Amino acid sequence: MRVGVTGATGRMGREVREAAAERGAEVAFATTRDPDGDLDPADGFASLVEAENPDAVVDFTVPEASVPYVTACADAGVPIVVGTTGFDDEELDTLREAGSDAPVLLGANFSRGVQALLDAVEAAVGALPEYDVEVTETHHNGKRDAPSGTANVLLDRIDETRGDSDRVHGREGEQPREDGEIGVHARRAGDVTGEHEALLAGNDEVLELTHRAGDRSVFAAGALDAAAWLADQPADFYRFEEVASEL
Repeated sequence: MRVGVTGATGRMGREVREAAAERGAEVAFATTRDPDGDLDPADGFASLVEAENPDAVVDFTVPEASVPYVTACADAGVPIVVGTTGFDDEELDTLREAGSDAPVLLGANFSRGVQALLDAVEAAVGALPEYDVEVTETHHNGKRDAPSGTANVLLDRIDETRGDSDRVHGREGEQPREDGEIGVHARRAGDVTGEHEALLAGNDEVLELTHRAGDRSVFAAGALDAAAWLADQPADFYRFEEVASEL
C-alpha cells in the first residue's frame, strides 16, 4: 500500500509514518507546513496527490488545513482517511459532499477499544435510564479542541439511546444538577495520550466505564487499517465504525 501523510511532523503524523514503515507500506509523500529534509511542503499537496496517486491519504491536522486536503483528494479521486477533529457543521458538510467524488472516511478515534467503549456505554445508559451521566476526557496540554472528538461521539451515542440531553460543560457557582443533563468535563495536562470516562450514578451505586490509550501508535495502526479498507471502497462518506466491525 502507498499512502500520503499530512501533518508529517505532528504527533500523529510521525506515528503514522512509523507505523507505515513497520508494516511495509510505502509513504508516497509526507507534507508539513515547515518542510525539512525529505518532507514535502503542505502548499503543494494538490499537485502531490495528482502526481503520486497514492492508494489513500491519512490526515491528522487541523480543520482549516484538513478541508482543503479532502477537497483536493476528491478532485483527484483519491481516498482519504481523516483523523482531524473539531470540524464545525459547514466543514463537515464539505467532507460529506467530497464523498460523492472519492472515498472519505472520518474517524474521531481509531482505537478498537474505544469502539467497544461506545457499545458498552450505549448498553449501560439503555439499561439504566434513570441514572445520572457524566462524561470526562483527558488529553495532553497541546490538544486544541474541547471536548475531544471522541467525547462528542460518546455524547452523541448517549443521546441516540436516551434522547437529546442538556450538555453542561463544567460547573461553577450554584449549579445543582437538573433532570436530563449530562455533565461534560475536558482536562488538559502533560502528555496524556487520551482518556475517556462515562460515569453513571444512581440507586446508591456508581458504574464507571473508562478507556485509556497507552500510546498513540494504537491510533496510527487503526488509521492505516482504515486506509487499507478505504482503498477498496467506492466513493462515499464513511465512519471508522464500519472498519472496526470488520477487523
